[in-house]
Amino acid sequence: MSKAFASTADTQTQRARITELAPHVYGYISDYDPNTGFIVGPDSVMVIDCRATPKMAREWIADIRTITDKPITHIFLTHYHAVRVMGRAAFTDAHTVISSRGTLDLIRERGQQDFESEVRRFPRLFDAVDEVPGLTWPNVTFEREMTLWWDREIRLEHLGRGHSQGDSVVWLPEERVLFAGDLVEERCALYCGDAFLQDWRRTLDRVQALNPRVLVPGRGAAVVGEANVQEAIRLTRGFLDDLLTLTQEAIDRGADLKAAFDHVYAVMTPKYGDWPIYEHCIPFNVSRAYDELQGIQHPRIWTAERDLEMWHALQGE
Repeated sequence: MSKAFASTADTQTQRARITELAPHVYGYISDYDPNTGFIVGPDSVMVIDCRATPKMAREWIADIRTITDKPITHIFLTHYHAVRVMGRAAFTDAHTVISSRGTLDLIRERGQQDFESEVRRFPRLFDAVDEVPGLTWPNVTFEREMTLWWDREIRLEHLGRGHSQGDSVVWLPEERVLFAGDLVEERCALYCGDAFLQDWRRTLDRVQALNPRVLVPGRGAAVVGEANVQEAIRLTRGFLDDLLTLTQEAIDRGADLKAAFDHVYAVMTPKYGDWPIYEHCIPFNVSRAYDELQGIQHPRIWTAERDLEMWHALQGE
C-alpha cells in the first residue's frame, strides 16, 4: 500500500501566535506550518508573506488588529509558493507588493502549476481555497537589495538562490532580526523540489554572515540568540549536505531514481524522520537532487500530474 500522498493525511489544525521579536516587529509563528510576520511602521504595516488563502489571511489580520489599527499597505514575498502568497486578496489596503525579480520570473513560468499542485499536496493549508481570485503578483521588484526607511532600516535582500530561484529575506540590521523565509528551517524538513541545492549552501553562508540575533525560519519556532541561530543554520546545511552526498553516492553506483530514493531514505530517516513534513518532502527532495546532480540545473516544473506519478513511483509498495 502506498503512503498517503504528501500531506493529505495531515488534518491537525494549527493556530499561529504573534511573537514580538523587537519593538514593533512581530513573527506569526505556528508549530510547523509556514511562518509569516509583520512590521509596524509610523503610518502603516508591512506583512511578510500573506498566507495560503484569503480566509486564513483574514484570521491573521484579526490578530494583527490586536496590536495595531494602522493600515496594512505593503506585502513582501520572501519567495513564491502558493502556500505563502494566495491570501493576498484579504489585504484590501495593500497597494504595494514587493518581491525579487527572480520570484516574479518564477510566477510567470510556473505560478499556476504551483498553485494547482500545492492545493492537492496540502489541502488543510488551503482552507476556503475557492476564495482565491488568481495568482499573486508583485508590482515592485528588485534584483539584489531594496531598502525601506520606516523609522528604522528594513533591508529586503536576495542573497542568492536556494529553496527557490527568488528567495529573499527581511533583514533589520539595527535589531539584528532576520525573516529568512524557507532558506532556514528550525528542525523541520526542507522542501527542495524547486531548489538550487548547491547554490543554497552558498546562500546559507551569506545568511550566516549577517550574524542575526533573532531568526524567523520558514517553519518551526522563532530562534533567539546568536548561538541558537547559528545552530539552526547548521542543521539546515546538514540536511542539504546529507541529501546531496547520499544522492551522489547512489548515482555513482548507477542507481536509477527509485534506487537512489531508497538509499537516501534509509540513511536520512533515522536522523530526520521525526522532523515535521519529512515524509511529504523527501520524495520531492531526492527527485530534485537526482536531477541537479545529473546536470538539470533549472528545476523542472511540478504539476499535479507529475506529483502523483513521482509519488507512486517512489512511495508505492
